[in-house]
Amino acid sequence: MPEASNDSPDMKQNSSPFASQGPFHAENDDPCASPRGLRPGCMNSTEILRGHKAVEIHHNGLTYRLQTTRLGKLILTK
Repeated sequence: MPEASNDSPDMKQNSSPFASQGPFHAENDDPCASPRGLRPGCMNSTEILRGHKAVEIHHNGLTYRLQTTRLGKLILTK
């Protein structure tokens, strides 16, 4: 008897190292999208990190570090 597969569409996970632990979302489910296009001031974290685990952000003469955790969370530190 063949083994049953647990690969139902509801159980698929996003394979990105920066993805949340929730279910996979299609590209058109972008939280920055609106009926009129992209919302001003909204960016996806993958655009900011560009494949890196951490980036430096310079703001008002100070340097901040934005990094991802192993669980896909974001941390901003001075």
